[in-house]
Amino acid sequence: MALSRRTLLGLAAAVPVSAALAACSGSSGPGKGGAATYWYLNGQPQEGVRAGAVDAFNKANPDTQIEDTTYQNDAYKTKIKTAIGAGQAPTIIWGWGGGTLRAYAEAGQVEDLTPWFDENPDVKKGLFPSSFGAATVDGKIYAMPSETVQPIILYYNKRVFDQVKVDPPETWDDIMALVPKFNAKGIAPFALGGQSRWTNMMWLEFLFDRIGGPEVFQAAIEGEKNAWSHPDAIKALTALQDLVKADGFVKGFSSITADSNADQALLYTDRAAMMLHGAWSYGIQQADGGDFVPSGSLGFMNFPAVEGGKGDLSDTVGNPAQYLSISSKASDEQKKIAKDFFATGVLQEEEVKKWIGNGSVPIRLGTEKLLAASDNAEFLQFTYDVASKAKVFVQSWDQALSPTAAETLLDNIVKLFQLSISPQQFASNLNAVTAA
Repeated sequence: MALSRRTLLGLAAAVPVSAALAACSGSSGPGKGGAATYWYLNGQPQEGVRAGAVDAFNKANPDTQIEDTTYQNDAYKTKIKTAIGAGQAPTIIWGWGGGTLRAYAEAGQVEDLTPWFDENPDVKKGLFPSSFGAATVDGKIYAMPSETVQPIILYYNKRVFDQVKVDPPETWDDIMALVPKFNAKGIAPFALGGQSRWTNMMWLEFLFDRIGGPEVFQAAIEGEKNAWSHPDAIKALTALQDLVKADGFVKGFSSITADSNADQALLYTDRAAMMLHGAWSYGIQQADGGDFVPSGSLGFMNFPAVEGGKGDLSDTVGNPAQYLSISSKASDEQKKIAKDFFATGVLQEEEVKKWIGNGSVPIRLGTEKLLAASDNAEFLQFTYDVASKAKVFVQSWDQALSPTAAETLLDNIVKLFQLSISPQQFASNLNAVTAA
């Protein structure tokens, strides 16, 4: 009988994070009988697909098992960094690639998978070429791209727009003009899980692009001096605070978490008009929102233009894929199990169908017919078009930057949204951690 251990780490509000993390520390290390270990995010419907892929692999390989453990998003980011730094990482490390992966690679904490991909060329040929950028460090591949492409999307509630008798925004000025109209009706203009920090970041990602173009953030990535003080960066930071000052976000947004999906519930229960969130949100709203999605009440669009801005309207931000790395501390047996999973357990037909059924676009090539035949065809085609037609697809900032810079970024974004620092102070704080 196939062995599969699945541990759920749910962080109740009354349980200190440190205690909750400690309670799950036994899942690190070698695993029972040499089994490979695998940590990834929980939360439906994505968790079910990930778990299903592990179960299918374990059933097909009764002598080489994978033991999986799941975590909430914010808890995982803390736990995985601590475990890797202590040499107690799981065999398979789920992540977002980019700057964090670079830090792991440069410290020798994850395997160089380039030789494996060279030996298994069909694996690479079957995936979106764009998915390999965030998996690559100095020309070498350190992660297996997996799962789905996840651009950030502006969702809106058609029922609420009809009630207030307004049209979806086409420009930033339209957004600012809609804010008082929704507030006058007792409807929050935008839902936001601000306590999770990375949800706030999505606003800056788009404003930087639409106002200054992708070059502004690219300069920060490349460590250019005073990159965050670029005039267009200051304009973007100021525009964001203008929206906060106008009561553009739901009251109490700083105490709402994204892990609880409370921000998304505000949208589908008609308490908020709009929400900026990842493509994965569609599946959550479909699963939890009753008739909201089936009735056609959910609208979606790319982020609108900012008048006089330099960014291309096709540009998007988000996650080009999700990424699986192999711990360099794992045993040879565990590494072999992980590579077998990459070759025969990741994005197989059943998993691909489940992602599509959840309203997601898998990064496997050749799925166009399955997308078109899905009940979610309209959204899937929209997502596919956004991702495939984007002139620039900027990776989420907290993943593109180094872990240290990302933490400073997220902390300062909270302060920016709380109006406790100015755009100039934000820029100065970020310049200090990204300048080469």
